[in-house]
Amino acid sequence: MNRVKIKQILDTDKNPGKVLIKGWIRTKRDSKEFSFLEINDGSSLKNIQVIAQNNLDNYEDVTKLTTGSAVSVKGEVVESPGKGQKWEINASELDVVSIAPETYPLQKKRHTDEFLRTIAHLRPRTNKYGSVFRIRSELAYAVHKFYNEKGFRYVHTPIITGSDCEGAGELFKVTTLDGNDVEKGKFNYEKDFFGKETNLTVSGQLSAEMFALSLGDVYTFGPTFRAENSNTSRHVAEFWMIEPEMAFCDLEENMNHAEEFLKYVTQHICDNCADDINLFTQFVDKSLKGVIDSILNSKFKRLPYDEAIEILKKADQKFEYEVEYGLDLQSEHERYITEKHFKIPVFIYNYPKTIKPFYMRINDDNKTVAAMDLLVPRIGELIGGSQREERLDRLLDRLKEMDLPVEDYWWYIDSRKYGTVPHSGFGLGFERLIMLLTGVTNIRDVIPFPRTPSSIDF
Repeated sequence: MNRVKIKQILDTDKNPGKVLIKGWIRTKRDSKEFSFLEINDGSSLKNIQVIAQNNLDNYEDVTKLTTGSAVSVKGEVVESPGKGQKWEINASELDVVSIAPETYPLQKKRHTDEFLRTIAHLRPRTNKYGSVFRIRSELAYAVHKFYNEKGFRYVHTPIITGSDCEGAGELFKVTTLDGNDVEKGKFNYEKDFFGKETNLTVSGQLSAEMFALSLGDVYTFGPTFRAENSNTSRHVAEFWMIEPEMAFCDLEENMNHAEEFLKYVTQHICDNCADDINLFTQFVDKSLKGVIDSILNSKFKRLPYDEAIEILKKADQKFEYEVEYGLDLQSEHERYITEKHFKIPVFIYNYPKTIKPFYMRINDDNKTVAAMDLLVPRIGELIGGSQREERLDRLLDRLKEMDLPVEDYWWYIDSRKYGTVPHSGFGLGFERLIMLLTGVTNIRDVIPFPRTPSSIDF
C-alpha cells in the first residue's frame, strides 16, 4: 500500500478508503477501549485523528506513545462525527517507529519565538513554524513558476566573487591563508587560492546582467551574504535574493514588472496556502488580510524621491532619523509613506546618485539615477532596483567617481563595449517577502537556520 499525505486525505471530498499514513503524534488521549491520536506529517496545518482500538495486537505499545513519537498507520478513512474535521482513520495496524522521551521540548502549550530559536531544529514541528516553512516552500515554487511562464531563463550566479556589487564593504572574506601568510600586517592575497581577495557575494546582479545581455530576460534566486554586525529583527548574515534582469527594459517597465510579480506570488499563496495564511491572520497579525488586499486590489503609487522627502517633512510625526534631501530613507520613513500616508504599496524613484551604487543609470539632470524602491506596509523597502547604466563613458565616470578599481570590473565594462542595450532589474529579499505575507516581524523566524552575529549553532 502506497503512503498518502495527510493533506491529500483532508482536502478530498471523496472517501479514499484504506490508506497508509506516517507522521508524528501531536496529542494523545487514552481510554480503556481505544486511544485518540492526533497525527501530523508536515503536509498540512491540520492534524488527522486516528482511533486505535484496544484489539490491536500491540495496543499496550500504543498506550506508551508520547507527544513527538513517530508512527505508521494503516486503516480505513471514515466520516468524523467530531467538529472541524471531515475525516478520521480507524486504525487496523499501528507500527511504532520511535517513542519520544518525556523531555521532548514541544509540549501542548504556546512557546515563545525566542525559546524556539534556541531549538531551531525542532521548531518546524510547531503549527506556526510548520506554516511559515510551507509558505516559504510554496513561495519559492511561485517564483520559478512566474518566471517560467514569462519566458525568463534561470541563471545560477557565483556565490564566491572578487567583486563588491554594492560597494558597502560588508563582505565575508573567503581565504585559504593563515597567520603564516601575513606580510607587513596584511594577507598577501597573491598566495591565496584565487590569487586575489575574494568574498561571499552580496548580490548576483552583475553576473545576471551579463546573461540578460545574451539571453534577454533572466533571473537568479539564491543565497547572498552580508557581514553587517547588526542584531536587529531585520538583519541576518545569510539570506536569499530574487534578482531578475531584463534587456531592452527601462525604469517604468521595471516597476511594472515588480508590481506584476508581487501580485502574482501573493495570489498564488492565497490560493494554495489558505489554512496557513488564516493561522497568521488569527494569531499573529490581525491586519494581515488588509495588507494582502492592498497588494492584490490596488494600483501601486509611484512617487519621485524629492516628493517623498517633502511628504516626510510635513508629516505629523516625529522621526528618529533626520529627513533631508540627499539622505537615504530609513525604515521609519518608508513605513510612514506606505502605511500612514498612502496606505498602499508605493514606488519611490529617481534617487540622488550620491546614495546609490555605480551601476545605476544617471538621469539627464546629472544629479539623480533611475533607481526605484518598492515600499510595503510593515516591512518598508521590499524591492530595490534600477535601470542600469548602459553607456560606457558614463559607467567609467561613475567607477572613478566612487574610487572603485576599474580593472576589477573589466568584464562588466566589456558588456558595454559589445552590443550594449538599455536594461533593468531589481533585488527582492525573499525573507522580507515571507514576513510581508505572514505578519511575522522577525526575519530570524522565516528562515530555517538564521545566521546572526555570534550565532551559528545549527
